[in-house]
Amino acid sequence: MVVVVVVVVVVVVVEVVVVVVVEVVVVVVVVVVVVVVVVIVVVVVVVVVVVVVVVVSVLVEEEEVVVVVVVVVVVVVVVVVVVEVVVVVEVVAVVEVEKVVVVVVIVVV
Repeated sequence: MVVVVVVVVVVVVVEVVVVVVVEVVVVVVVVVVVVVVVVIVVVVVVVVVVVVVVVVSVLVEEEEVVVVVVVVVVVVVVVVVVVEVVVVVEVVAVVEVEKVVVVVVIVVV
């Protein structure tokens, strides 16, 4: 009887540890991917801003137009970064919920 209880406890502990390790790995991978995507997006947007500002400043001599273009591009960059951060938070939240569900299932089994 005691041996059975010890085996069950060890199995549950091992399963919970595996779930936590998998969760940490998934979260780290997701965060790294999102950071890489954000960096790529920011670099692309900066290049686009520079090109647009140069083209607009050559074509149009009014400084107001250049300022408006820069402001619009900056707003777009901020929105993209915020969306990426929200996606990371959602993924981490989903992983947390899945971990809880898996732990509950393991304990029930």
